Amino acid sequence: MTALKFEADHAAQWTELAALLDQAEGIASRADKKKGWDAARLALLYRAVCEQLALAQARAYPMHLTDRLEGLAQRAHRQIYRPRAWTLAALGRLVLVDFPQAVRAHRGYVLAATLLFMLPLLVAGWAAWRDPGFILHVMNASGVQQFDRMYGDDVGAWGRERDADTDWMMFGHYIKNNIGVGFQCFAAGIFAGIGSAFYLVYNGLLAGVVGGYLVSAGKGGNFFAFVVTHAAFELTAIVLAGAAGLRLGHAWLAPGRRTRVESLRVASRGVVTVMYGVVGMLLVAAAIEAFWSSARWVEPAVKYGVALCCWTLVLAYLGWQGRPAASASSDVKERGRAG
Repeated sequence: MTALKFEADHAAQWTELAALLDQAEGIASRADKKKGWDAARLALLYRAVCEQLALAQARAYPMHLTDRLEGLAQRAHRQIYRPRAWTLAALGRLVLVDFPQAVRAHRGYVLAATLLFMLPLLVAGWAAWRDPGFILHVMNASGVQQFDRMYGDDVGAWGRERDADTDWMMFGHYIKNNIGVGFQCFAAGIFAGIGSAFYLVYNGLLAGVVGGYLVSAGKGGNFFAFVVTHAAFELTAIVLAGAAGLRLGHAWLAPGRRTRVESLRVASRGVVTVMYGVVGMLLVAAAIEAFWSSARWVEPAVKYGVALCCWTLVLAYLGWQGRPAASASSDVKERGRAG
């Protein structure tokens, strides 16, 4: 096939693709902008122009022809694979739809992470309650003394040794600490998931021995009044970060027909959405911990009531938010039966 015939056969497609790109890039006329543009058609034409570019290069067609095809392919690639703009609408969809859906899509890993965290927490808590000296197997004596001071009846604010520190300073500290723990649980999953499992078990063990020890020391009321509210967000986020890490580890261990690198790339697309939500939950937890949990002026009964609401909200949000409406689900089923 000659270059002239090749160009004549495909010129209409190239013109259509150029027009779609003009609209997508925001340089079309105002009237065309109002009509919108067909993203699916653009993707189809992009694949076609890539094939045509390969043919033109293999057949050594004139440079003006290959340059035109290269320009169209590059412009289309930028539109199809451009980074998602973080608009308010995109953020709203992430919070209301994408994040809870991604958590449910990884429910098996979430269950595994929950067990890895909760079982050590319960066992260690029971052991430290039965034998307060058990805590010394996990931390040194100075650390134990610090917890005694933090949850004593004579401190101005529970949960920390407070000299000149303000709530805002502690807010920044909690953000750094919470996100550091979440990142450890997630990033360590690259080591075949073993790292994520280790940090989940370790954090569960640490939380358990501290809680059990403080209960045995008669300071359980102060401790639980402090942790019960922000724990709904913080502990849930740590478990979800660990679940995301376990997903990465599984992708590396069992890549299937993909290469390990490709398997990790595919797995990361889903867990990145989970980690966006984890960061948001940890920020919420840090704010509650700094401004609410440590407050001595709030009665423990009030904190327990608020905590119940928070735990219910978190579990309901992750379990049901973002699900299609019942009517929409029925319509999909009906269409499936009709098909």
